Amino acid sequence: MALILNIDTATETAQVSFAKDGIVLQSLHNESQKDHAAFLQIAIQQLAKLAAIQLNDVDAIAVTAGPGSYTGLRVGMSGAKGLCYALNKPLIAINTLEVLTVAAIAQSNIADDRLYCPMIDARRMEVFTALYTNTLTSVLQPAAMVLNANSFNDQLVQHTITFCGSGAAKWQAICNHPNASFAVVSNLQYAMASLSDIYFNKQQFANLAYSEPYYLKEFQDKI
Repeated sequence: MALILNIDTATETAQVSFAKDGIVLQSLHNESQKDHAAFLQIAIQQLAKLAAIQLNDVDAIAVTAGPGSYTGLRVGMSGAKGLCYALNKPLIAINTLEVLTVAAIAQSNIADDRLYCPMIDARRMEVFTALYTNTLTSVLQPAAMVLNANSFNDQLVQHTITFCGSGAAKWQAICNHPNASFAVVSNLQYAMASLSDIYFNKQQFANLAYSEPYYLKEFQDKI
């Protein structure tokens, strides 16, 4: 019966939510990426009032640890760690690509052997990406990849692949393979709530002192 505060500032849209047993109770979001820092603390306070929840009552705090926006990841991780220290609560760090994948799987509702490829835009033709099965088993580990017309050819010969996320549009523009499909996911807060509940039940907590954002590559301005 876990009550979890979920924080996601990794990409263009920031979201905070309270979830109990993996079910979202209340959420707020911000679509202006440059304002994520100003949004976060105010949103958490507003959310607590809307949901009539005291922050001391949460069982854990979950955050998207990356990959994603360099600044956004720092905002989310520092905010989550600060609350964990202040409230003496455990920290759950979740891979952003896994959140995208769980959202895509839930939205597609297709039980076949297709793979799921989340993509986060990382400037020009580069993306942060990975490949997962519909049970979230990793086929290709998270990596920074520069896309070209032959990307994923080996995998597409063997599988239908659903591509999603902010980087998928530029891949769609150069991908002509019949086994490639594309999805726009919009239920990220529900996917994160589901994942954070699984992590909590497994007692899969991050080391609060040493946790840091999962950048995947060195900082470059305007990512």
